[in-house]
Amino acid sequence: MTARYTLFIGSKNTSSWSLRPWLAMKMAGLPFEESLIRLRTPETKAAISAHSPSGKVPALQIDEAGASLVVWDSLAILETLAERHPSTLSWWPKNEAMRAEARSVSAEMHSGFPDVRNILPMEIAAKKPAPELNDAIQAQIARIVAIWSSALSRFGKDGGFLFGPFSIADAMYAPVVTRFETYGIPLPAVAQAYTQRILALPAMREWTEAAKAEAAA
Repeated sequence: MTARYTLFIGSKNTSSWSLRPWLAMKMAGLPFEESLIRLRTPETKAAISAHSPSGKVPALQIDEAGASLVVWDSLAILETLAERHPSTLSWWPKNEAMRAEARSVSAEMHSGFPDVRNILPMEIAAKKPAPELNDAIQAQIARIVAIWSSALSRFGKDGGFLFGPFSIADAMYAPVVTRFETYGIPLPAVAQAYTQRILALPAMREWTEAAKAEAAA
């Protein structure tokens, strides 16, 4: 029996964590139902808690063989999908050293860069002037650029993404791409070209158009 996936996500204009598994599932060609929960409303907390044990989105519900399983947290969802559908996407590089690095930079994104998150919140539909960037956020932006530049220089020639073909690492950094675009953060040519490749993905354009429609409404 084929599993049925339902991905519970937050508002597309602002929910950076929701974008990550949604984009990867689209890139992998995995069929899924999308259930969008509007954020920052009086009903948001109860609506999310009905589907996610953590009270946060995203959450992936897997219905299969009469049983239902829920996976929450973006990275856990991506790892679960990689296990279940190893041939649909280059979720992680096959080379052990590359895979270790891809996992490391993905985990670094997952747990780090607090000033980037707080000072440059994701707002895809907007174009805003960059706020004052203190030393901490400048250091975090420099670290992200260093991660991208290093990976692209060594592995990007085979596919144009961080580790060649699109992978979990690219999904993890996709919301940062939108932040840099929204606030017009100046980037070196290699990093800027990478952001444009991410933004040009058909799935990314689909999410962006939905975010703009959502903001307009």
